[in-house]
Amino acid sequence: QVQLVESGGGLMQAGGSLTLSCAASGLTFSHYNIAWFRQAAGKEREFVAGMRWNAAGIFQADSVKGRFTMSRDNAKNTAALQLNNLRPEDTAVYYCAASTWREPQAISPQLDYWGQGTQVTVSS
Repeated sequence: QVQLVESGGGLMQAGGSLTLSCAASGLTFSHYNIAWFRQAAGKEREFVAGMRWNAAGIFQADSVKGRFTMSRDNAKNTAALQLNNLRPEDTAVYYCAASTWREPQAISPQLDYWGQGTQVTVSS
């Protein structure tokens, strides 16, 4: 059974930092493209950052460039998202997702693997 489990969310003040983690099990992690998405209340889910299986490609949304950094450790079956200089508009549920062949930003909510999400709340 494939599982992606996010952790590390919480309540932060604007300007603060958080590190989100995604722990994968039940799959060969090194074969999967990994992405982080987020969904704010009342808004559509949006792509945040992604990395190909071999870390050869890193993708980021314009809204987080220079503030968020994604990493992965294939030996530990984990991915991380470092969130710096947080803004109130970063408030959302953050999801980890995995696909063997879709590009990170195109990972499908219906056809690929997703975690349950972790809440990040940024106060002004």
